[in-house]
Amino acid sequence: MENGLEKKYGLPTAISMVIGIVIGSGVFFKAVKVLRLTGGSMAKSLLVIAAVGLIMIVCSCVFASFGTKYVKCNGIVDYAEAAVGPRYAYFMGWFMTVLYYPIIAATLSWVSARYTCMLFGLEEGGGATCAIAAFFLIFGFAENALSPKIAGKIQVSATVIKLIPLLAMGVIGGIAGLINGNGIEVFNHVSEIGNETGGIFAAICAFAFSYEGWIIATSINSELKNAKRDLPLALIGGAVFCTLIYSLYTYSMSATMTPEEIIAAGDWLPKIAFSNMFGEVAGTVIFVFIVISCLGTTNGVIMGCMRGFYSLSVRGCGPKPALVSEVDKSTGMPLKSCILGLLLSAFWLLQWQVFFWEGPLVMNVTGNPAWLLGWEADEIVIITQYAMYIPIFLCFMVKEKSFGFLRRFALPVLGLAACVFMCYCCVNAYGKLTLSYLAVYALFMGAGAFFYKPKKE
Repeated sequence: MENGLEKKYGLPTAISMVIGIVIGSGVFFKAVKVLRLTGGSMAKSLLVIAAVGLIMIVCSCVFASFGTKYVKCNGIVDYAEAAVGPRYAYFMGWFMTVLYYPIIAATLSWVSARYTCMLFGLEEGGGATCAIAAFFLIFGFAENALSPKIAGKIQVSATVIKLIPLLAMGVIGGIAGLINGNGIEVFNHVSEIGNETGGIFAAICAFAFSYEGWIIATSINSELKNAKRDLPLALIGGAVFCTLIYSLYTYSMSATMTPEEIIAAGDWLPKIAFSNMFGEVAGTVIFVFIVISCLGTTNGVIMGCMRGFYSLSVRGCGPKPALVSEVDKSTGMPLKSCILGLLLSAFWLLQWQVFFWEGPLVMNVTGNPAWLLGWEADEIVIITQYAMYIPIFLCFMVKEKSFGFLRRFALPVLGLAACVFMCYCCVNAYGKLTLSYLAVYALFMGAGAFFYKPKKE
């Protein structure tokens, strides 16, 4: 079945989608966790940021090579099919559709809701947060489904808005830190708190969330007006930019706060840091920017999530492919795919609230995280995706004979090393919980086997 989506996006949307998805909530609520896991060391924290950024850049370069050759309806699925084959492509698409997209969308909607509650003085993490998160999910899917062009413009606008506070703190805070000496002293500072659960490997696993989402930009490659040029530019340029801005922003916190103060601030860190730097009013205003930033990131993920089942159906797979692949004539969007994506996102929002955050099943009788679904889904599903890149990179080196040594061998080998390293970090961080996640992963992937239909020769 041919792809019926209109070519409606240009390079600005592609770049803003990469930057807009990556730079959102992660840098605000994962930076504190990284500093805690690295024992309050700013030097180690910046090393974590650079390491994960380098992994993202290497993998982006490999997929950028794919983007110069293959343009269908869902980038990562297209690339898996070209490298490994249609069966693996289907399972990659199924994983993205039922686990990756909805988990990330649910997590981001929940984080957006929590910051909204903090902004208006509502209960954090309770029923109000969950209800607002559900509203953000429903609104996001409805907006993207009914008016995709407006959604694309919102993505560009949200990206510009979210960069304002990051650049302001990064540049001004960085300069202030050098002038007052705190920016240099912080590298010699040794904190007495932190390094509680896994050290630098756990920190890398945690901060992977802050960089994740760039691969989702490949889901609109068939809707880009010049995909073979624009997608590689967006992936590589966005990856480099995000690494630089994250490093600068994290370092700038040292201008007004010690590592202990940063860790103690928790999710209130952005407001406190900006209040110290620019005054109380600016600290409050920046929280508005953070909410917009998180919502912009959520919007970008939803743009990929709502196309998940469609990308399977145009290959004749998934539930009711003939029905799900229908594109609405008035909106130009696959509405049934959007509905299924929303339902799965709602399910994973429930998992986050009940099993991970503060529901009755979060802690078992021993006081440890609930073994069944107690893992932090947003982190562990990202590492799973890196594991699923491994067969793609291996087959890429075998099949893509048209590329030179750098693209065909050097970059994929670096990508393989990066993916294996990320898997090690995950096992190091989650321990036995990794097994419970793998059981759930096997359950979902096994269910997907029932909807796979091989192409007829």
